[in-house]
Amino acid sequence: MTATPIIAVFCGGTSAEREVSLGSGRACAVALARSFPTRLWEISENALPAELDPRRHVVFSTLHGTFGEDGGMQRLLDAAGVQYAGCTAEGSAWCFNKQRTKTAVAAAGVRVCAGRQFTTAQLPTAAALVAELGEQLILKPNCNGSSVGLQVIDSPAQLEAALRALPAGDWLVERRVRGRELTVGVLHGKPLAVVEVVPKSGLFDYTSKYTKGLTQYLAPAPLPEAVAQTVQAAAARAFQACACRDYARMDFMLSENSELFFLEINTLPCMKETSLLPMSARCVGLDFTALVRE
Repeated sequence: MTATPIIAVFCGGTSAEREVSLGSGRACAVALARSFPTRLWEISENALPAELDPRRHVVFSTLHGTFGEDGGMQRLLDAAGVQYAGCTAEGSAWCFNKQRTKTAVAAAGVRVCAGRQFTTAQLPTAAALVAELGEQLILKPNCNGSSVGLQVIDSPAQLEAALRALPAGDWLVERRVRGRELTVGVLHGKPLAVVEVVPKSGLFDYTSKYTKGLTQYLAPAPLPEAVAQTVQAAAARAFQACACRDYARMDFMLSENSELFFLEINTLPCMKETSLLPMSARCVGLDFTALVRE
């Protein structure tokens, strides 16, 4: 490795979150260039750029979704001997699987939403799921990000229709928890501030996330100090339980009965100045440039 490595920012990728990743990459490249020699690489295939050199480059990836956040790109970097920021290949693959993440987090003593994982090859009946979990449900891909494919279910008939229309793959259905949606950035294992997400539609889905004006963000979240500390402690516990590295973002629901439920881990979350992890960091005195430098 040269004395002054070049930071290779990866963005784009081949997943359904490509456009989101392009925005993250451009923002991070501008911020990183204030501290390091930096090159922005737009990734368009599941392969390393030909010019990437383990002796000259350290990778800062903003690839979201499949083959960015699931350990695929990280395995290629490991095989090529390239150092990179963020979770390892193993940690990335673990956290990309929502059910496996929930199992690990629950074992660490953090409450998770009741749910069931299934494949379309072994599709459960709507009646069985309603009997187990109730009529108010969330249906989503077991491995995906940015709420891609997420559906809200309000009745057995709606669930039955949704099950019949599912694309082939691995799915997760969970009992819907109503309450306040909270998110916490974790940096070097230490939780940052709690941010509250208030979507006008009542659901923080893909449209609410990426359409300007459809969601209000409260940073820091207006919570009693004891509650905020509970959320932060749960975030740190989840980060450790899933062998995360460097940074991640943890999402939770605080129910109407003030019970905290873990939702998921984002190992490479959206990283523009207005994104949730940077919001969490700003509340503790880290602006966007300082955050990506760390």
